Amino acid sequence: MSEASVSASPRSLAGAADRPGDPPPHKEGEPAEPGSGAEAGKAESAKDPTAHTEPPRGDVEEHDGPVSEKDALRSLAEGSRRDDAERSEALRAGAIADEIARRLNADTSGTRIGTLALFNADVSFGGGFHTGGARPGGPRPGGVSVLAMAAADIADHTELFVAPESYGEALDALCEQRVLVLTAAPGSGREAVAVNLLGEALAMEGGGAGCHLLLRPAAVLEADWEPPVKNSGYLAALDDGPGADSTVTSAFSGGHAPGTVQWAAIVAALRASGCFLILTGGHDLDVLAAGTGGDQVARHALVPVDPVAIVERRVLGHGGTPDAYADLHGLLERTGAATALREQPTARSAARLASVIRADGDVTAEVARLRDPSEQVRDWFNRYRAPDAVAFALAAAVLEECGYLTVADAAVQLRRALVAPEAAPPDLRFGDRLGHEQQWIRLDAPAEGGFAPPRVRFRNALLSQAIMAYAWNLLDGRRDAVLGWLRGLLNHRDLQVRARAAVAAGVLARTDPQYAVHRFLTTWAGSTSWPLRQAAATALGVAGSHPETADAVWELLHQWARGDASAHQRRLAGTAANAVGGLLGRAAPDRAVAVLRGALDREDDWGTLPSVAWGGIHLIHQGQTTAVLEAYLDWSAPQDLSPMVVKSLSAFVFAVSQPYEKPVIDTPDDRGHTRVPGVPVLLSDLPRYHDRLTELWVRALARRPVQDSALEALHAWIDDYADKTPGSLHAIGALLSSVARRPGQHGERLTWWLEKWAHDRDKPSAGSARLLRTLDRAR
Repeated sequence: MSEASVSASPRSLAGAADRPGDPPPHKEGEPAEPGSGAEAGKAESAKDPTAHTEPPRGDVEEHDGPVSEKDALRSLAEGSRRDDAERSEALRAGAIADEIARRLNADTSGTRIGTLALFNADVSFGGGFHTGGARPGGPRPGGVSVLAMAAADIADHTELFVAPESYGEALDALCEQRVLVLTAAPGSGREAVAVNLLGEALAMEGGGAGCHLLLRPAAVLEADWEPPVKNSGYLAALDDGPGADSTVTSAFSGGHAPGTVQWAAIVAALRASGCFLILTGGHDLDVLAAGTGGDQVARHALVPVDPVAIVERRVLGHGGTPDAYADLHGLLERTGAATALREQPTARSAARLASVIRADGDVTAEVARLRDPSEQVRDWFNRYRAPDAVAFALAAAVLEECGYLTVADAAVQLRRALVAPEAAPPDLRFGDRLGHEQQWIRLDAPAEGGFAPPRVRFRNALLSQAIMAYAWNLLDGRRDAVLGWLRGLLNHRDLQVRARAAVAAGVLARTDPQYAVHRFLTTWAGSTSWPLRQAAATALGVAGSHPETADAVWELLHQWARGDASAHQRRLAGTAANAVGGLLGRAAPDRAVAVLRGALDREDDWGTLPSVAWGGIHLIHQGQTTAVLEAYLDWSAPQDLSPMVVKSLSAFVFAVSQPYEKPVIDTPDDRGHTRVPGVPVLLSDLPRYHDRLTELWVRALARRPVQDSALEALHAWIDDYADKTPGSLHAIGALLSSVARRPGQHGERLTWWLEKWAHDRDKPSAGSARLLRTLDRAR
């Protein structure tokens, strides 16, 4: 819904002003306010808002102190001109954000982010992270650089081994070169592959002394190094990231001659001793070994093994009947294990799950533990601390579903905030590292034959929230940078980026709403920038959509709604009205209209009227028409000159005047309401709410200064919208007949105006002529 459509048409501003002596437009004794509405509107509409001699008028709410009735009604009728485009864009971004947040809540329904669900002094994050064959446990024997692998460990790797694709090629390369650089992501089972390769290579040479771990891989680079045990296989597991052994990796990047000579000597020593060496690692090792320094060694990048195949082999062995396979697959589907393996398709996850199944353990509990993103997030942040990795993880968490280039650009911006200024742009290649540092992320290419950028998605729907929560709550030194970066995304040209950044702010606010309110939400909500206010409204909707934080958010919205007459407090009230028109109002319409009433009922300060009117429209578009109409009926029940009556009826007329715009993200309406783009929703739904709308039209058509805008809205219903949806003119006829039957001069008023419109010399209204005949028959 765009607020640009607030501006009145030239016909609407002139139609009520050129009437000669108006027949009684209100009943005897009814209050009327002369000189309001159309006359002022006509004069104002004659100005060219783009003329250089008439600078754009600021929003009336920018002035401290009460806003007058005249200024508020004029702002409601015309829009704020200067802010229309910005406001419209902000509202579109808000609509996208609400839908994203709705899906996010649906995805996480019935789940819990374990240890990341709450952050307080009682929460601790323990445990280590071991990959690539790193051995937890007690200290290594002092001075020992080589450790023979136990027979049980070797058997665990070899007896139920599932060979990956191109395993034979890797074996041939090892036998030929003696040194193999075997690379894959952590948790891929690369150590198991290495042990099997070493065992088979030794067997092809007649057997040997088994496999040994090089506890200090850099030892092979020492002068005159020789394998300590002849006819053996050696495995050096190199860590990735900050823990990498720079001494070993530098041997690949030290220039042509040094690296080549060094590795040639190592290969010769291995060949002379009947030994083999495998270096396992990740992306960094793969890149370095591809340089000229690695000419003397073989390289092989592992293709991941299907984790279901690993479970099958470890549970059923090398045999297994068709029935046994069917039972196992049924168990995997029934317990959610198949989903868990799709989210974490690693050999490590498959092996852990298989061990539970084989031991007749609680598979459901193990699946829940695997799918809980808390452990994944904690382990990942413990391992990857470099700004490059953290920046991309956070960018993906905030902008999930966006294209890769959009996410990568955002990651570059965040990284820039996390590091010291650099003389030249860094050589960042996030895409190359997705399968290593960011295994939880996948790039979804378009369907075959389609053309679209690859989309960045997490394998587990909860991961993005867990990552944002972890970074916000535990990376204390980076909180300012993250918040500044997130604030910058709210001004992005792409509406999707702005929407997702606002949703991300709401996810952060959930963990500690009070902190978020004082840290950034109040500043955003009281800003003069529409995108920031919309972002605050969205963030509050996201935060308030969870039971744990709902009451705190509603209390805050009520507090903002009841603020004083300063411009800042009116903006806070406007943000509150905007917030309840989204997710919050959809779930709790009664609480939403209570916030709107608090924002509207400010005696002689009319400055919140536009915000409340828009809040009502948003609620109607959320399918909460009954709650809004009942509120307008209740608030205008006194039918006197009190400000609340005129404000309520003005908000009602605004609602019947605004054509519905198809949402940026279109979703099925689960309430069965009619939605016709370009037609006010209350006209489309007129038959359903006939009695309530009749009473509100009666009050609006008999009350100055609302009467002028109500007549114009009725004229637009007849001439501009009725022909866009079948049956509307008939429904309007039934409405007017009900209005005309009310005591007083309602019938005379309607007859006068319908005759005027029907016989207009410039644009006679056929619809009005038809409705005149309907009224005549109803008498």
